[in-house]
Amino acid sequence: METTEKIKKLTGSKAMIQALEQEMNRDETIFIMGEDIGKYGGIFGSTTGLFDTFGAERIMDTPISETGFIGAAVGAAAEGLRPIVELMFVDFHGVVMDQIYNHIAKIHYMSGGQVKLPIVLLTAVGGGYSDAAQHSQTLYASFGHLPGLKVVAPTFPKDIKGMLISAIRDDNPVVFMFHKTLQGLGWMDQIEASLGPVPEEAYTIPLDKANVVRQGTDVTIVGAQMMTVEALKAASELAKMGIDAEVIDLRSIKPIDKATILKSVAKTGKLVVVDEDYYSYGITAEISAIVASEGYQYLKAPVIRLAIPDVPIPYSRVMEKFVIPDSQDIVNSVKKLMTA
Repeated sequence: METTEKIKKLTGSKAMIQALEQEMNRDETIFIMGEDIGKYGGIFGSTTGLFDTFGAERIMDTPISETGFIGAAVGAAAEGLRPIVELMFVDFHGVVMDQIYNHIAKIHYMSGGQVKLPIVLLTAVGGGYSDAAQHSQTLYASFGHLPGLKVVAPTFPKDIKGMLISAIRDDNPVVFMFHKTLQGLGWMDQIEASLGPVPEEAYTIPLDKANVVRQGTDVTIVGAQMMTVEALKAASELAKMGIDAEVIDLRSIKPIDKATILKSVAKTGKLVVVDEDYYSYGITAEISAIVASEGYQYLKAPVIRLAIPDVPIPYSRVMEKFVIPDSQDIVNSVKKLMTA
């Protein structure tokens, strides 16, 4: 069967821009607010060129006042608009915690469903480029912990576009976390995973489904964003040793796709969970608990968890590299697991 679908290779940032432009053309109630998102185009390239297309009324540069402009998004959404707001670094969420945790996440419930808040909160996550403890976190679990928010963290450009469109069309508030390294920006270290095929037409990808990005039979490795990338590298190395790893790209932090994880563990019997968030109370703990309580009968060995130790992320590149898990850490863990 012939297809007329046009596909181009795009970076993560260009996939985001394409999604935003298509949705803003489709729906005039959509507008974007944030710091340096106008003519500058966002410090991580998430809105480049959109100011020229839509102007200052729909691409709104704001003062450095997260409480103000994210609070304004709550009011706009309650009145029927569909705001997209960019929190420049996820690390800054503490400044605006009341608006996110007590307003965006709870108003729909507390109004008995009468008030919808279709807000997309865009925010950059991740380390790896020596930006120190206040600009290098992922904080997936901090948002995933709270009822009332959907939280997604796509890895590859195709997923970035499709999940962003789904987030914009959703009537619930969605925290959309994009990883700086996966934006494919020229001033950062570009990696192969930041460029990929993306259909030109608008499409959606569910906000609650993980993706098996590599089939395997011996061990399941679960990660998100850069940890998915590192897991795929590790799987290639493990294959040379005769170990066939299945890699799951989590994509959705909240809700977690339990079914896909449990199905994989039922096949492999062994699980490694790797996370760029902190070790305690994070995704590795949550997924381990899910498998222990709902799939313990599948496990042939204890679950191995890899995450950032409970320390602030260092500025020193050597120390930062030491605390963030990488492919070699995953290889070492799998080798240990296979002898358990």
